[in-house]
Amino acid sequence: MTHDEYLQKVKLASSWAWAYYVLDNPQATDEEYDKLYRELKAYESLHPQHILQSSPTQRLGGVVLDGFNKAPHLSRMWSQEDVFDHEELIDWANRARKIHSELEFYCEPKFDGASMNLIYENGKLKTAITRGDGTIGEDVTNNILTIHSIPLEIDYLDTIEIRGEIVIKKDDFEQINIQRIKNGEQPFANPRNAAAGSLRQLDPKVTASRKLFFYSWGIGYNTLSFKTIAEEMSFIRNLGFLNPPMSKICATIEEVEEFYASMAKQRNTIPMMLDGMVVKINSIATCNELGYTVKHPRWSCAYKFEAVEKSTVLKDVILQVGRTGVVTPVAVLEPVDIEGVVVERATLHNFDEIARLDIMIGDTVTIIRSGDVIPKIIKVFTERRNGSEVAIQRPSNCPDCGKELLDEGIILKCQNLECPSRVVNSIIHFASKNAMNIDGLGNKIVEQLYNEKKISDILDLYALKYEDLADLEGFKEKKINNLLNAIENTKNSPCHKVINAMGIELIGEVASKELCKKFGLEFVNATYEELIAIDGLGKEMADSVLEFSRVNKEVIQKLFALISPTVTKVIQNHDTVFSGKTVVITGTLSISRDILKEKLESLGAKVASSVSKKTDFLICGSDAGSKLDKALELGVKVIGEDELNGLVSSEKD
Repeated sequence: MTHDEYLQKVKLASSWAWAYYVLDNPQATDEEYDKLYRELKAYESLHPQHILQSSPTQRLGGVVLDGFNKAPHLSRMWSQEDVFDHEELIDWANRARKIHSELEFYCEPKFDGASMNLIYENGKLKTAITRGDGTIGEDVTNNILTIHSIPLEIDYLDTIEIRGEIVIKKDDFEQINIQRIKNGEQPFANPRNAAAGSLRQLDPKVTASRKLFFYSWGIGYNTLSFKTIAEEMSFIRNLGFLNPPMSKICATIEEVEEFYASMAKQRNTIPMMLDGMVVKINSIATCNELGYTVKHPRWSCAYKFEAVEKSTVLKDVILQVGRTGVVTPVAVLEPVDIEGVVVERATLHNFDEIARLDIMIGDTVTIIRSGDVIPKIIKVFTERRNGSEVAIQRPSNCPDCGKELLDEGIILKCQNLECPSRVVNSIIHFASKNAMNIDGLGNKIVEQLYNEKKISDILDLYALKYEDLADLEGFKEKKINNLLNAIENTKNSPCHKVINAMGIELIGEVASKELCKKFGLEFVNATYEELIAIDGLGKEMADSVLEFSRVNKEVIQKLFALISPTVTKVIQNHDTVFSGKTVVITGTLSISRDILKEKLESLGAKVASSVSKKTDFLICGSDAGSKLDKALELGVKVIGEDELNGLVSSEKD
């Protein structure tokens, strides 16, 4: 085979692959394609210097990976602002009209898949990166090479980021799940999860076995000079990318609504899952003027389709205890299919919602699901009841540990520090920077120690020995000694710091200090009347302290015995300029905020985190932001660091 013949056969093989994988319209038999493929492989083995990146042989995806590396986007990938009805769409458009009164819109489907960023340099695909946090994602180039709707080469030499959605057809999704069930594997929840899961396969052959498609919806870094997004996307798709099932330039919001209604009507006939329509301002100059919010481009929004409703039967209600101890009722439903997703659970939020719905076990209900929103019960057909329905009982004890629940009306919470469902989180909070600040005891380490049965509660931290940690993965001598020293250093910590670290519902740092001032280590024996007598401690907070103390009294007393907290009562000999005043701190100061906070509190101030009408002073350092703006707007007195130092010095005198 000559080199020219090789070039022609690559072109032919690529066209056959495109017809087979993308158009679903084979133009050659499998035998013919396999024969041509083998000829290309034979030539390339003899002439590796001539291998074209566009050759179908280069879509093998390479070797199996150990993991995925992180990779930066050349420019940020933004998320879309969601709008759900006509009024929200009008509001979005009106905000843009403050820049330009005359707007034209470019509309196309919003695919429900996995976002992808393709970077091309000198006409060749260099890197494929998942969205990640919008700045850095995972490099999945090895797997992207297997997707035939992504060109390996394009007729454009400047560096460009082409962005779009990796999707899977609904029919292919069903076949994958059938095969997974046969293999004893957990089926994918929906096509979007199947697409995302396929991208993250360490073996690219698995990715290649699933018919994934890429639809471009935008660009990132580029040097193009088009005036409209419609022209821009037409250029991109002419480089070899798939066209969307439909798209339209709309001159008015009314036309946008008409196109939206048409797309919603046809969505079930489109092979891929759609969850809405993307609406963009067509003029690129206007887009550039509008810019971005912290999260979204101001010139684009996702007009979501209405949620789909289905009826089913409520079979049971189970209780889930979250990592913070909050108990949530969850509906168990007769399985029902909603757009390819089998729904068997729905949120009930809380027992007030159960009462509002007047729902009973055995009721026929309407559930609603929209995009990623957790299925929700919105209606109960009470007229269909036959007398066999069972009332849902509000629990008084935790379903996991059996301890009495804190009942705050809407919220039910288990405050037991040793409850299996919340023990890990209670230890994580206890060790966190804003609590006991145990350096080296982060989330993953706590989970590792708990899973390895080295600790089962907070008290066990103080029983850890060198030999307990020596056999754990990742624990070397220095790390072990540092962790044990950090735990030891928490002993003799201030009383309020230990109270705050326990994670009592509604009780933060300020309330912990008030409890410590009033009761010291005896706060567990405080009465309701004594608690509500503390300024700023209301009924709900008092109930929370009482419930926490009742459930955890033995653990608290053991913890105090281990730590020996110090009790320092603030004694005010005279009134100061800060006595009884609410103070907020902002900006960069020459001393740490913690030290300044303690100093201000010792002078009788209440240090708050946000500016409001109740704020008396704003202590302002350099690089102050929105808090300064709010203070000036409300007429709050602003004190600079020099003035602050003078006030503090005068109090010493």
